[in-house]
Amino acid sequence: MNIEDFIINDVSICHFSDTVVEIQNLFNQLTYSHLPVENNGIYMGCISENDIRCFEAEKTLEDYQYALEGFFVRETDYWLDILDAFAQNNTNILPVLDEENKYLGYVELNEIIAIFNETPFLSEPGNIIVLEKGFNDYSFSEVSQITESNNANILGVFVSKFENDLAQITLKLSPTGINEIIQAFRRYGYRVISEHQEDSFNKNLKDRSKYLDKYLNI
Repeated sequence: MNIEDFIINDVSICHFSDTVVEIQNLFNQLTYSHLPVENNGIYMGCISENDIRCFEAEKTLEDYQYALEGFFVRETDYWLDILDAFAQNNTNILPVLDEENKYLGYVELNEIIAIFNETPFLSEPGNIIVLEKGFNDYSFSEVSQITESNNANILGVFVSKFENDLAQITLKLSPTGINEIIQAFRRYGYRVISEHQEDSFNKNLKDRSKYLDKYLNI
């Protein structure tokens, strides 16, 4: 799915000739972190609200063109690429350009997140497992093989964290008995980070711990 249907034009692009105070007043009326700027019909970049608050009110955007951030997306980009662009640029608005670099409008972060909310990963019922394994030791093919060999289907999977040469993999599976899958992952050297009521391994550990505490207190 590309983003042609999500392009918005209800806020006009700013111009080099606009004064700082005009842009400050515009930000006061909006909830955007950035606004796109053009010069002679050419997209020049985005000005951030944090920056514009620090500038001299009577000057123009042209005086501060060095502060413009040049991020944008194409109208043909896939929504996952656009979601990544939002994260990389710490913004809630992205200008959209065509293949000839003509400014078409912008997309909002909330609209793209709404698309994500409609994916089976979030919208379908299922079980979520968070796994941990060495960065060089895991593979998605192995994760898929373990899951499918236990009669479950993957609704979504992604690497949710990197830390100390360890990768955390978040996995959403079709509703099914989860205990066998969890134990299978452990046999393949995965650490199960998430907690599950059906997890017999953790239940047995807790039962043994309670028994040991009772024995030591005799």
